Formats: sequence, C-alpha cells, structure tokens
Amino acid sequence: MTEPTALCKIAVVTTTVATDAEARRLAQLVLQARLAACVQVEPITAYFRWQGAMQEDREFRVVCKTAPRALHPLLALVRAHHPYALPQLVVQALQSSAEYADWVDAQVATAAVPA
Repeated sequence: MTEPTALCKIAVVTTTVATDAEARRLAQLVLQARLAACVQVEPITAYFRWQGAMQEDREFRVVCKTAPRALHPLLALVRAHHPYALPQLVVQALQSSAEYADWVDAQVATAAVPA
C-alpha cells in the first residue's frame, strides 16, 4: 500500500480547439480509447500571432489526465483527430496524491497502450 502522503507521477496533455463540439468529440475519443482517466473542457480566449497577424479567438481548452505509460498513444490519437493544422500539444509531468495517481492508472487501459 502506498504511503498516504506520497506523491506519484501523472501526465497532463493540453490542447485547444475552436468549438465545444470539437472539444466534446476529442474528449469522447480519448475516453473511449481509455487513454486518459479524465478530460476537462473549459472555454478560454486565446491571444496569439498567426501568419504574421495578431489573433483573438474563443477556444476550448481540452485537458487530458493520464498515466505516463499512455502518453505517446494519447498524443498520437489527439494528433490524428485534431481539427487544427498545427495543434497545441503541451505535456506536463505532474505529481499527484498516490490515491489519485492510482485511480488515473486504473482508468487507462493496458491493452490500448503498446508495450
């Protein structure tokens, strides 16, 4: 049994899409493939430069919490189904409570992740 105060690694993949429908679609694909335990979607306003011009767009941030072992298959799935020509794919290695990391790991299918 893991120490209650121990910290364990999880991975978080963040991307953005233009519409709520695209965000829901990506979230459902990721969860159906069992490549993340949880996907959170939140509306944001993005300010950025694209092709030399300043942009201000409403977007939806899609945050996928996963086990480190599922990181590469998750990135491949998001890339394959992402509507943008250049998707934002930001990966963070985080520490969480052992209990939460155990739950995340249990939700990610071992069969979906190549050895």
